Amino acid sequence: MKITLKDGSVKEFEKEMSVYDIALTISEGLARMACCGKVNGETVDLRTVVDHDCTLDICTANDEEGLAAIRHTASHVLAEAVKNLFPDAKLAIGPSIDTGFYYDFDHEAFSREDLDSLEAEMKKIIKKGARLEKFTLPRAEAVRFMEERNEPYKVELIRDLPEDAEISFYRQGEFVDLCAGPHLMNTKGVKAFKLTSSSMAYWRGDSDKARLQRIYGTAYNKKEDLEAHLERMEDAKRRDHNRLGREMELFTTVDVIGQGLPLFTPKGTRMIMKLQRWIEDLEDKEWGYVRTRTPLMAKSDLYKMSGHWDHYKEGMFVLGDEEKDKEVFALRPMTCPFQYYVYKNTQKSYRDLPYRMSETSTLFRNEDSGEMHGLTRVRQFTITEGHLVVRPDQMVEEFKACIALAKYCLTTLGVEEDVTYHLSRWDPENRAKYIGEPEVWNETEQHIRDILTELEIPFVEDVGEAAFYGPKVDINARNVYGKDDTMITIQWDALLAEQFDMYYVDQNGDKVRPYIIHRTSMGCYERTLAWLIEKYAGKFPTWLCPEQVRVLPISEKYEAYAARVLKALRERDIDAETDNRSEKIGFKIREARLARVPYMLVVGQQEEEEGLVSVRSRFAGDEGQKPLAVFLDQICEEIRTKEIRKEEIQEGTK
Repeated sequence: MKITLKDGSVKEFEKEMSVYDIALTISEGLARMACCGKVNGETVDLRTVVDHDCTLDICTANDEEGLAAIRHTASHVLAEAVKNLFPDAKLAIGPSIDTGFYYDFDHEAFSREDLDSLEAEMKKIIKKGARLEKFTLPRAEAVRFMEERNEPYKVELIRDLPEDAEISFYRQGEFVDLCAGPHLMNTKGVKAFKLTSSSMAYWRGDSDKARLQRIYGTAYNKKEDLEAHLERMEDAKRRDHNRLGREMELFTTVDVIGQGLPLFTPKGTRMIMKLQRWIEDLEDKEWGYVRTRTPLMAKSDLYKMSGHWDHYKEGMFVLGDEEKDKEVFALRPMTCPFQYYVYKNTQKSYRDLPYRMSETSTLFRNEDSGEMHGLTRVRQFTITEGHLVVRPDQMVEEFKACIALAKYCLTTLGVEEDVTYHLSRWDPENRAKYIGEPEVWNETEQHIRDILTELEIPFVEDVGEAAFYGPKVDINARNVYGKDDTMITIQWDALLAEQFDMYYVDQNGDKVRPYIIHRTSMGCYERTLAWLIEKYAGKFPTWLCPEQVRVLPISEKYEAYAARVLKALRERDIDAETDNRSEKIGFKIREARLARVPYMLVVGQQEEEEGLVSVRSRFAGDEGQKPLAVFLDQICEEIRTKEIRKEEIQEGTK
């Protein structure tokens, strides 16, 4: 057989060989470093026997797949350690993830002391260097095998597999786990690891199922890589919006109000209002949108027409019971069907299109309680939602314009370098999830593919992530913990106009179905604020700050002048406050810096006599004295242009 290696060279073998043995023929050093392989692009275990012509990559810890094998092995070492120290714990699942690995256990909560004990036990297991041996059993035998070990979650997983399946296991010493692999050859390959945290998790992510305890950890091939990761994690904790946003008094949550229902404090509200006013003026005055205002709920009839009742009902808050009540309502999870009726309110001709509607829409999604997190996953949120009704011949250019608007918003916020573009496609293997014919889906997906290619925007394709009525471009950003969130969506809809009998009159007097673009310009305000908190570590660009200037009188003798300075600032629409506390000026400056205020204006005798302010900034420290009028002009220009200082970007990405 002929094996084509990563460098393009070809090796010939007379008989079948394992991936590990093939690595040995290349070099002993490569075999020592090998973690797994890729046969014709598919990740496989080192023990996998190759018996045909193929391409083969030997993956080490420097490869994504190799690092995942190290982490997957570490999760099995963790599971063995838990069974050694807590024999009554039941095993659930333990995969590798982008940032490390986790394992779920049916057990009481684990303390930090428990994690420390488990780390010590893991080191003992690793030191023994037990070989990981793979074996398989028929499904029925596999069920009995795990029943005898009293592992009900593993039994459930096996029962979900086909009856004729061969079930794979890995043994390391006395410990055995159900697993498809791949794994390292022995436990000594786990050289640098750390258990980072523990939390509650639902079995199979279902809140109606058992509550489990999840232990998170990470593993690397080198100690220095682990230390660098842990340092990044500490920085992530420092910038985590869920902690920092509360610390900065931007938002809070209250148990009696409910999960996923944040309360915005005056500071957070001020930031949301600045974003909202900017977006609304941008859309209405510069991008040709008309603004609508529609109800927060509607009868189920509306959602049945749109298809949301059949395809999205579980994600909605339904008010009433169809079997008992004459009318059933639901809080809206989207605005599109409401805006369709704004469009239909008057007859439109081909000259009226494109008809671009936008709304600052408050929406409701019945998210699972286990998914709630800060401002990124909530049950009530507000979005910069819009729908463009266009002629088919206008669709491509209007779609491009929506992408251009989104990119402008990202650039203004200083986050354009932090996003990835995704073409979210339908899944033809899951027809029940979608409406429309395959020809329509294939055509619309190709249009989006061509647009992104023409605009030279790199993108990846995600099968199964389309809306039920059309493909879309999702613009995603990664939070401080490495999880992707969708920030902006632009959807191509060639189907719903038919269901709502939407039309325009063409130049021949005929009624024609339009196309629709569903889009957001900036996205969800809550999620965007979370993104900005983490991006800038709370040190926002001046135009966005809830407090842009703090006036600091040296003593109470200069409070009157400080009040005049404050009045002048507010007359120019600058968000400013005065610190009149009887504290030393050094203390006041430190407090303002901790509050991340961009500018501090110190005023005393000379400043009052000469109409000056002593400027200290977050960016340059002591900027010296300036005439008040000069400072006002400078900061107003900074706010007007929405300037982003280089120092802000550097601070946010440390």
